[in-house]
Amino acid sequence: MGPIRARVKNGRLIVSEPTDLPEGTVLDLVQDDEGDDLTAEERKALQAEIRRSVRSAKKGLLRPAAEVIADLRARRRR
Repeated sequence: MGPIRARVKNGRLIVSEPTDLPEGTVLDLVQDDEGDDLTAEERKALQAEIRRSVRSAKKGLLRPAAEVIADLRARRRR
């Protein structure tokens, strides 16, 4: 699944495309800043990683967020 795009209409978020997310799924939305500065190749690689992560999550292969953040912080200190 790729990114979900929504627009604001009359103070409501309107999603224009169907999704295969299960009923009751909660999404945390952030405003797109339109400036990620990724090249087309980097964006393609990022989307591939996101799809891989979603497949892993559907298989139950998950890690606690605190663990992931700790790993990222450790990498940044190297």
